[in-house]
Amino acid sequence: DSLSELSNSWYSDRMLGNFFMLTCPYLLDMEALAYFALLRDHHSYNALTPVHNTAQVIFDVYQNRDTLYVHPLKAQQRYSATMFMLHAHHKGEFKPVTNSALNSEILAFTPFKSRDHAFEERDRWNRYFLEATRTVRMLKEKNCPPPRLQPCEKSEEELKHLRRLLAMMVTRNERIQELAARYFDIDDLLDIGKRMIGTGLIGGKATGMLLSRAIICEEAPELRDVLEVHDSFYVGSDVFYTYMVINGCWWIRRQQKDTETLLGVAEYARRVILTGKFPEDIVKKLADMLDYFGQSPIIVRSSSLLEDNYGNAFSGKYESVFCPNQGSSERRLNNLLTAIQLVYASTLSEKALRYREQMGILDKDEQMSLLIQRVSGDLHGNYFFPALGGVGYSYNPYVWHEAIEPESGVIRIVYGMGTRAVDRSDDDYTRIAALNAPEKRPESGMDEVRRFSQKRVDAIDLTANRLLPVDFSEISRFSPKQELNMAASLDEQSGSYYISFDGLFQQSSFIAHIRTILQVLERSYQYPVDIEFTLNFTGEEGCKSLAATKEERGEAMLSCDLINYRINLVQCRPFEVQKQEQRRSVPIMPPAHQVLLSTEQGTVIGRSRSLNPQRVVLVSTTAYGLLGVPDKHLVARAIGKIMRATPKESATVLIGPGRWGTSTVSLGIPVTFSEICQAVCICEVVTMHEGLIPDVSLGTHFFNDLVEFDILYLAFYPNRSSSVLKPDFLKNFRNRFVELVPEPEYRMLEEIITVVDFGPQEMVLSTDIVQQSYSLFRTLTEGGSFDNLP
Repeated sequence: DSLSELSNSWYSDRMLGNFFMLTCPYLLDMEALAYFALLRDHHSYNALTPVHNTAQVIFDVYQNRDTLYVHPLKAQQRYSATMFMLHAHHKGEFKPVTNSALNSEILAFTPFKSRDHAFEERDRWNRYFLEATRTVRMLKEKNCPPPRLQPCEKSEEELKHLRRLLAMMVTRNERIQELAARYFDIDDLLDIGKRMIGTGLIGGKATGMLLSRAIICEEAPELRDVLEVHDSFYVGSDVFYTYMVINGCWWIRRQQKDTETLLGVAEYARRVILTGKFPEDIVKKLADMLDYFGQSPIIVRSSSLLEDNYGNAFSGKYESVFCPNQGSSERRLNNLLTAIQLVYASTLSEKALRYREQMGILDKDEQMSLLIQRVSGDLHGNYFFPALGGVGYSYNPYVWHEAIEPESGVIRIVYGMGTRAVDRSDDDYTRIAALNAPEKRPESGMDEVRRFSQKRVDAIDLTANRLLPVDFSEISRFSPKQELNMAASLDEQSGSYYISFDGLFQQSSFIAHIRTILQVLERSYQYPVDIEFTLNFTGEEGCKSLAATKEERGEAMLSCDLINYRINLVQCRPFEVQKQEQRRSVPIMPPAHQVLLSTEQGTVIGRSRSLNPQRVVLVSTTAYGLLGVPDKHLVARAIGKIMRATPKESATVLIGPGRWGTSTVSLGIPVTFSEICQAVCICEVVTMHEGLIPDVSLGTHFFNDLVEFDILYLAFYPNRSSSVLKPDFLKNFRNRFVELVPEPEYRMLEEIITVVDFGPQEMVLSTDIVQQSYSLFRTLTEGGSFDNLP
């Protein structure tokens, strides 16, 4: 029976709810089975809440194209790993739909909330949305009668509502607002409003994700079918503000004028945030959202008001938390609330506060909105992950070959979850590809290509209910053949696969698509951009969208038996990089006996330039390697003290073994970025680990920080023929370590850390990104000779 039809007789949703609360238990006592239907978006909470609380089994029904789908929302005393996923009806069976691209395509057009029901609560916020909805509907009917063969011009009345809605819930940054007004229309903003939980702004990350998609759809319409449909939700900034107020943290945030003062109370505030309570209405809406997602894994992403804007990226400063979304409804809701608390608490982390201090925005009001997304990917056995995750830059600051054009962009990609691309994986490697020459690899030969290929895959283990690294050799057993052929190559010597992405680069339009996306976004932003993306194969045959793209470029057509894929743009923001002004070599002609550091076969990321360092900090590679773990952490803290005592105008070069900023002390020096952010250059000496190659940090949050602060990155390979490193050179000068770090517990490090100061023009650091070479050497002294000064 259709309860929606019965309610017409009662003229009341409340009576419908009363009827069901009486009838359902009665049928259960009679051991009878009954099915009742409700029309979506026809009823208020007065009807839906009693039904949801009373029924034993509830599911949504959808029709998409010619397929019927059911989506279980509740199954009392029953559970399986795929029970609450979307199920497709095919030949008399219902099979779970595990692919994120297909889930989003089906569900996004039957929204969580739709039409005026999204704004049924009669507060000021929703009253304005209703007003905007009705006004725009009236204007469209008046000015653009059907059939609508082309988009209508925006009227003054519509523009007024557009700008007001932008300021209400998207952004108050004038530059981003101007861009959004160009690519969003009023219906886009109303759709955002229907998927909002609470009120306020959606924040920088959500804005960048939505804006990039709108730009691509308008400026590169041939790529519309290539983009994976998203069905994200947005927790407004007002919810964070309310959470801070009702849990007693608002006044603590008001102390953020001074970092040291704020850090003193930040830990207490973080504990309060992690144990705080949410408003009941927000919890209810979050529970409804979980019903919508079913058992699809989701991610709670930071989307603060200052994040991902021009001038400050906040790369990796706030938390993003994966929710595998397995188990009972109560467990899934509790895990979601904990994830939100973790993101909220990260606004008071030391790395976030230090970054804001360094960027001069500590006194600006920073509120945390949330972007909650369906995790892009598919089921591989019991593991869930995308075929590919990565980051892309419209400008490439790493030119390791003369054929590479910086303006063409670069990507860093991994098999599986993109966490391995944006977080520095100290025990693994990734694929880096310049978009105009993807075949040119930083590795020198096939042995290095295999040796420095990705070995582990980040995936959500649905049994363990968490994100875990898994060996590729294990997880590849569950990968579809076509996906494996695109992502991996067969090593004929060992008979095993290794991750290369050669098939994807050579047999699809992926590189062309990503390059177009980055170029279009840079033109619209009028600024270099960086993006995060995933790729999933849908299993569909054909290449209509690929062919259209190829025809436009006049390139050779691909065969139409390729596996189709979808690219999911999950983030876009301005890339704070200073472009190379001229593509020319910088002459490096140091006197040999005055050279501290030099190579013609290194790695340089940044702009070619010539600097005059006034302070050099050298960590002995041999002595550091002999230290225990606690003493290596002591070295990192000592370097932090040295840098805090260094005047900002004194250009400092840091030279040390392994990776700067590592979390694995056996592989480098575990400094935080805030401890070394004043340096003009950091150099990683490749001596800590036999298989370590430093350039894998390209694309990570650590790398973004280096680029944003315009810090040169150098890798030094001691075993290469042109490499020169002479630590004894600094022994002729006074070591200022004890003077700068006088505490007794650090005295043992005097023989390990050397700190030498030079005159304003005494030292030269010359780098050449074209030749990937550099030299740090001493020039003529004031007396006119090259003799060492005592």
